Amino acid sequence: MIFKEMELLGAFLIRPERLEDERGFFARTYDRAIFQEHGLVVEIAQVNISFNRRRGTLRGMHYQASPFGEDKLVRCTSGAIHDVVIDLRRGSPTYLRHMGLSLTAENREMVYVPKGFAHGFLTMADDTEVTYQMSAPYSPDYARGIRWDDPVAGIKWPAKIQVISERDRTLSDYEP
Repeated sequence: MIFKEMELLGAFLIRPERLEDERGFFARTYDRAIFQEHGLVVEIAQVNISFNRRRGTLRGMHYQASPFGEDKLVRCTSGAIHDVVIDLRRGSPTYLRHMGLSLTAENREMVYVPKGFAHGFLTMADDTEVTYQMSAPYSPDYARGIRWDDPVAGIKWPAKIQVISERDRTLSDYEP
């Protein structure tokens, strides 16, 4: 695996290294020791998938409040997404900055999203599936979110939003 620290301190883009032969390829997507070498949380408490029927489906921007924060390892397993993370850690040098990148079934890249970040995505293809490996189980009482068009975040989505849940559409603006 190739780990590339993103512009937002603590977030990583992870590229599987392929071992190819006439059958295809083999690649590792998780190795506790290698994650530890990069200082990343290594315990996985829960694995989730999100299936999205239509291109233009927006999910986010979600996070878990302390003390139930969660680290996420996010990968698109079918289709394509524009994945976005926002650093909400007060005192961080990248506080309130966001970053977006393309995760696709073809590139097989993953994003490591640390605790204290909001996360969301916009599907760029029909029938898109996303897998999340989580460091902590979901705690509904600590589930939080920021509206997708929050002026503080200033996210520029690359395509028109076609489908969004009532919950995500009515989230509040972030108050620093």
